[in-house]
Amino acid sequence: MDFEPWWLIFLPLLFALGWIAARVDIRQMLSETRTLPNSYFKGLNFLLNEEPDRAIDAFVEVAKLDPETTELHFALGSLFRRRGEMERAIRVHQSLLARADLPQVDRENAQHELAQDFLKAGMLDRAEQAFEHVLDTRFAVPAVRALIRIYESEHDWPRAIEAVKRLRALVDEPVPQLVHYQCERAVAAMAIKPPDILAAEEALDAADNAASALRGQTRGQASEARIAMLRAHLARLNNKPERQRSYLVSVLNIAPEYASLVAADILESYRQAGQQVEGLQLLRNHYMRYPSLETFNVVFRELRAQEGYTPAWAFARESLRAHPSLLGLDRLLEAELATQGSSNVTPQVPASGNPLAPLASTTDAGSGADLNLLRSLIHKHTQRLDRYSCRVCGFEARNYYWQCPGCNSWETYEPRRLEEMK
Repeated sequence: MDFEPWWLIFLPLLFALGWIAARVDIRQMLSETRTLPNSYFKGLNFLLNEEPDRAIDAFVEVAKLDPETTELHFALGSLFRRRGEMERAIRVHQSLLARADLPQVDRENAQHELAQDFLKAGMLDRAEQAFEHVLDTRFAVPAVRALIRIYESEHDWPRAIEAVKRLRALVDEPVPQLVHYQCERAVAAMAIKPPDILAAEEALDAADNAASALRGQTRGQASEARIAMLRAHLARLNNKPERQRSYLVSVLNIAPEYASLVAADILESYRQAGQQVEGLQLLRNHYMRYPSLETFNVVFRELRAQEGYTPAWAFARESLRAHPSLLGLDRLLEAELATQGSSNVTPQVPASGNPLAPLASTTDAGSGADLNLLRSLIHKHTQRLDRYSCRVCGFEARNYYWQCPGCNSWETYEPRRLEEMK
């Protein structure tokens, strides 16, 4: 293609058009800048100087002078909520919703922000209503998740379950806490007088279905252990001791680490059937593979009752040598002192001062006093170790919880005391 010289005429024309366009943009930018209130620039200056409180006051002034600045309103509302100034955050978002000319997209956003304000302020009823208003918008997924948390905090398990079903219809993701929602339904059904056996069975069947999706995951063991324990309790209410024992023993297989939560109940079920020797042997064998403090305590006490003083302390010595534990020593000293009070027989502490050495029964009151002193000293050091701890928030409790009372997370407590986790 040949070059034509007359094309050069277009070059100055193109430069001229670019210069005119640039001048128009600069004039428009300067015009918009002049319309911005001085408070806007003051706010920016305060932010740059790391003075957030004065910056917020300046931006609030801008919002008052120019109510059309919706983005600034949203930014202020989020700032107030993060700072814990919930009343101011609520007022900002309510003022946005009160505007008749607010676009639908911004209205939905303001409604969702207002719902979060109510939730953080602890106004659960109003938060629930606000989240329900955005269930058919682009905020449906976070709104349903928030409603699940609200129903959970209110212990409204049926509505929490329905909300989980709605969430599963929106996103394909597992919801592990669904198992516990069904378990809580079963607990409530068994707690009423008289127990609603059919409702409890239906809830546990639903929990089993929900747990089937978790099998093979780390959280699945805890869920299945809880279901088995609740089925055992239901069997006891139905006067079916054999089924109760079967469910309790199944915990040893499906979730071995949770044996400490059922060891005492397993032994009691064998005792009621006149098979306490078999029950003791079962727990002793399990302890050798999966040692835990609670199982140790149950086995030691039962050995003391069935076989006497010497075999029980022989088991204690070997166990504590293999798994040193101040809590374990504290528990067995407690058991010995309780036995002493009921039988007037006092274990004699050896001259070596080692409480794990072989002991012989005696009626020497001095030895009993020494044992009391030893136990009191150990107990002072073990009180802080005799607790369960949440691995998410660190909340410590003497009792085991499936849901942490501190952060409301599920299955965050290990079935072991603090000392056992170190």
